[in-house]
Amino acid sequence: MKIWIYSSISVLLVSLISLIGVFTLSIRKELLQKATLLLVSFAVGALFGDAFIHLLPESFEKLGTNLSTSLYIITGILVFFILEKFIRWRHCHTPTSTDHLHPVVTLNLIGDGVHNLIDGMIIGASFSVSVPIGIATTLAVILHEIPQEIGDFGVLIHGGLSIKKALIFNFLSAITSFAGMAIALIVGQYLEGFTLILLPIAAGGFLYIAGSDLIPELHQGCDIKISAAILQFLFLVLGIFVMALLILLD
Repeated sequence: MKIWIYSSISVLLVSLISLIGVFTLSIRKELLQKATLLLVSFAVGALFGDAFIHLLPESFEKLGTNLSTSLYIITGILVFFILEKFIRWRHCHTPTSTDHLHPVVTLNLIGDGVHNLIDGMIIGASFSVSVPIGIATTLAVILHEIPQEIGDFGVLIHGGLSIKKALIFNFLSAITSFAGMAIALIVGQYLEGFTLILLPIAAGGFLYIAGSDLIPELHQGCDIKISAAILQFLFLVLGIFVMALLILLD
């Protein structure tokens, strides 16, 4: 029961992140961009930290340092590669209007729903192993969800949805994480080792997100100042440091 409570609270927090887009409407574009890049830097450190400090050591300890564990990690990378390909499969020739929604709206919601389903499974599986790992994984998910949800909100508005509808549909897409959590916890009760297998898969997914999605975002633009680059690096290290501190919860 404790695992269900912790997992449910964590998934609820992750789902509420889907509403963050509305707060960006009153923020100047330049300020929002700077803040988002720092948040992305912190998320990179948190994702790498969770993968290397929590998920991978636990995976190798419980599953062994064998070929299957390595293949699970690679599977995580491939799963998130396929998921991203699906989400990025967006094309529309019809201009946006009040009478027409871009196909990007539907694709974005479906892709985000699948992504959140997987996030829910990862969170549930992490809490099944230990509370500290569950907390670390939840924090990592939240940090990479914030910039993603800001982007998703913009996509839905651009695609023709009103602000109200964009918030509602984005939230409905986010709560699929509850289904993912339930799958992980229920199946884990009957299928031995199921939740443990999800740990290296999650680690692979986090490494993919941080390495292929977020870091390239930090390298965009040739006019970035040295001070900004140093600040991004410091926030990245801070993300790793926070994940390392969570070891004290053990």
